[in-house]
Amino acid sequence: MSVGASLPDASLLSLPPSERPELAELAGSIGIELDPRQCEQLLQFADLLRRWNRVYNLTAIEHPSQVISHHLLDSLAIVPTLLDLARGAPARVLDVGTGGGLPGVPLAIAAPKLHVTLLDRVQKKAAFVQQVKSELRLQNIEAVHSRVEDYRGAVFDVIVSRAFSSLADFVRATRHLLATSGHWCAMKGSMPSEEIQELERVSPDVRVTRTVKLRVPRLDAERHLLLLESS
Repeated sequence: MSVGASLPDASLLSLPPSERPELAELAGSIGIELDPRQCEQLLQFADLLRRWNRVYNLTAIEHPSQVISHHLLDSLAIVPTLLDLARGAPARVLDVGTGGGLPGVPLAIAAPKLHVTLLDRVQKKAAFVQQVKSELRLQNIEAVHSRVEDYRGAVFDVIVSRAFSSLADFVRATRHLLATSGHWCAMKGSMPSEEIQELERVSPDVRVTRTVKLRVPRLDAERHLLLLESS
């Protein structure tokens, strides 16, 4: 699948200059350094997301400023933690249920040392990620169309989910893909106390080792990142 004639003209959907936030400044406020090329790639990704969304229903959020706050900055907020886990070395990251490439594409742009596999069971969403890879010339991402339970191949240092499922289901579906000493990273809104209790009940060998309260610029909502390990 590729962007065809049925997709709206990009010139009609590009972010107007008056609505383009100072991405470098906003990212810098949460500890992320972006150079001009990275900022441009992130904005190009936002435009592609909105273009494809007109036909393929990738996200319910369409307004330019909300795409940036609710998608780009929300995804970027976990970059410092992922880089801390990687300790400066290249890391293999799996983004499960990536949908419109979130958080995987922003992660790959902001942290080029990460090698990010973006997996989704819906073919049109995997096709979108492939298009993003091609248009933005991102060499450190791979798009995969598969159910995560069926996916085999490499194992990953970090497995990330963004509103993919409950913690217990997330661990169950991806356990076979986590490398020894790897981490699950679950992006959540408010602290999911009931999910943590369920996880402790059904997977007693998995524990939450760290919780990070995220601050997302221009987003007035709770955000948490939970890190999990298997003993």
